[in-house]
Amino acid sequence: MSKVQIGINPLTWSNDDMPSLGADTPLEVCLEESRLAGYAGVELGNKFPRDPDVLKPILAQFDRQLVSGWYSSRLLERTAEEEIAALQDHLMLLKSCGCKVMVYAEVSGCIHGEIDTPLSKRPVLRADQWEEFGKRMTQVGDYLLSQGVKLAYHHHMGTVVETEDEVDLLMQHTGDSVGLLVDTGHITWAGGSPLSLIKKYGPRVSHVHCKDIRPQIMAHAKNTDQPFLRAVLDGVYTVPGDGFLDYQAVMHALKAIDYSGWIVVEAEQDPAVAHPLTYAKMGYEHLAECVAKAGL
Repeated sequence: MSKVQIGINPLTWSNDDMPSLGADTPLEVCLEESRLAGYAGVELGNKFPRDPDVLKPILAQFDRQLVSGWYSSRLLERTAEEEIAALQDHLMLLKSCGCKVMVYAEVSGCIHGEIDTPLSKRPVLRADQWEEFGKRMTQVGDYLLSQGVKLAYHHHMGTVVETEDEVDLLMQHTGDSVGLLVDTGHITWAGGSPLSLIKKYGPRVSHVHCKDIRPQIMAHAKNTDQPFLRAVLDGVYTVPGDGFLDYQAVMHALKAIDYSGWIVVEAEQDPAVAHPLTYAKMGYEHLAECVAKAGL
């Protein structure tokens, strides 16, 4: 019987790529409302203290588990050894709080945080760069595994691993210590399929991010080559059940690979437009229903 838990990312309340969104919302509101909405845990965000001795009592006060936290990798600019040295504080925080996975994304040259840079200007790896990139990442993955934490690679709009073909290349050039974070919204916008990734990489799927998509806004963003953050402000993303993605099919696919771990709602929206608690509840209720129907 695979065991899954449903968590949420604090982006619903305050945004990391655009800190002005939800800037006035205290961390305590995010923690309390995530509990009220039904979630078992939360991922890290920019308002979380980075000292485990400070963070753990706050999480305990609101009965929150820490799910994981995003790490910005620069393996195209530094060696695996340099990366391992750079991630020590983040790793210590995750381990101290009982996390089993690290959300890991290569950000060298990335443009998803630049509000005036269209997505077509994102960095793209040459064919001859993949082997070394994969070798370095496997080294980091092996190290993290030795520390009891799984590397969960997050393909992301505006980065070097955006499309399904690029996910394929990454998986092909890395060892099993490099797990895959399947992000339903990012892979759909990039023209791929979450179902395809889950089926192809079953045993390597180590984390899941769930966001839904408003198709007309996605089509407009693609047609006009919008910057990532402008499309987010326009409302391209929403919570599961509020867009066009088939989450029942996604949960059945996860059941078929006997997935166990976290399923995390991560829906970047402007909290002034999309009331956080309302959307958090909506996302939880839809996912919980799909999880139950799939027998996860």
